[in-house]
Amino acid sequence: MNYILEVLSQEMIADNIYKMSIKDSDDNFIKKELKSPGQFVHVRVGDTTEHVLRRPISISEIDKDHRFFTIVYRAEGAGTKVMAKLKAGDYIDCLVPLGNGYTVEALEHVLIVGGGIGVPPLLELVKQFNAAGVKTTHVIGFRSKKDVFYEKEFNTYGKTYVVTEDGSYGHKGFVTHVLEALDMNEYDKFYACGPKVMLSVLDSTLPMPGYISLEERMGCGFGACYACVCQKSDGSQVKLCTDGPVFEKGEILL
Repeated sequence: MNYILEVLSQEMIADNIYKMSIKDSDDNFIKKELKSPGQFVHVRVGDTTEHVLRRPISISEIDKDHRFFTIVYRAEGAGTKVMAKLKAGDYIDCLVPLGNGYTVEALEHVLIVGGGIGVPPLLELVKQFNAAGVKTTHVIGFRSKKDVFYEKEFNTYGKTYVVTEDGSYGHKGFVTHVLEALDMNEYDKFYACGPKVMLSVLDSTLPMPGYISLEERMGCGFGACYACVCQKSDGSQVKLCTDGPVFEKGEILL
């Protein structure tokens, strides 16, 4: 559904990474419609025709008691740089909530793997797993120290490994280097979000079942434009915006 929502706060939490909290609608869509972590919001940038396409951004936190949700995004293009100028009291045009997210199952111990701007939606997933009594271990990767965010938040809920490609903070290399040192027998399933190259490696190498969340450009956000079509391993096609963005391990050709 289309809403014009009030911005409660916005801050830069890493290099060109912004965290925006957005107030719930009058009809309380957060309580009625937000079903699972991993769903996303499709944001219209400005009131002109300069930025026609909306920007899909995953929801990183949901506060149903205080009636707001949070998004985290990188301001790298002209549209998101406009978003970065919004402040408390401004309003933002959103199609929300969209997509199908992760299912919070009754498990013992799960592995959470995030890369870059794929990290944010995993925080709400971790919060819900912990609330359900499920133990979580987290491996989150970034390019450099200046790009790291949410380390403190993830540490609140379980053991967290931070990896940077240049070794300027935490472990040096990629998330896969840390995963190689972990005992995969400890985990029931894995849940991941990040660059496609990272997801492809996890999909083909991790021995346990799991779920991945894909990041793709979208046009409409509700399945009409076919801009985000992905190939399934069985030869059929899915639309990421309505069938995803979360899929089971091995379901999508990466």
